Amino acid sequence: MLYFGRSPWLTAQVYALRQTVFVEEQQIPATLEFDDLDQTCPYYLWIENNQPIATVRYQMKDPKTLQPDRFCVAADYRGQGYGKRLLSLLEERGRRAGAASASLSAETTASGFYLSCGYQISSAPYLEDGISCVTMTKQLK
Repeated sequence: MLYFGRSPWLTAQVYALRQTVFVEEQQIPATLEFDDLDQTCPYYLWIENNQPIATVRYQMKDPKTLQPDRFCVAADYRGQGYGKRLLSLLEERGRRAGAASASLSAETTASGFYLSCGYQISSAPYLEDGISCVTMTKQLK
């Protein structure tokens, strides 16, 4: 089941999934993973069998640019299409809000996933939270 918003129960599930994927699996310090945008941005959260399996933060970089962020899928559910479906739903919400494009920071190991979703690499690699990343963009309209 898919949810969108900022309710306390939803954000608790989102934070638990991000803790597992980013802090525990990828060793990103919690002080870097959790930021001030967590206080204002809504999330999509996908739950299967009463477990959070995928999430993405909804935010606009500017009035015309969607900025997907804090996007992750639980290890046992990767490669099953959940990520593509969730990203597509986020992009559609962005389009309805007036976004003409999307721009995101992708871990270089995930760039193939984003390429398969229609994104293009638009920067040289750089380090973000100690992980090699690239900026990727996509036209939404």
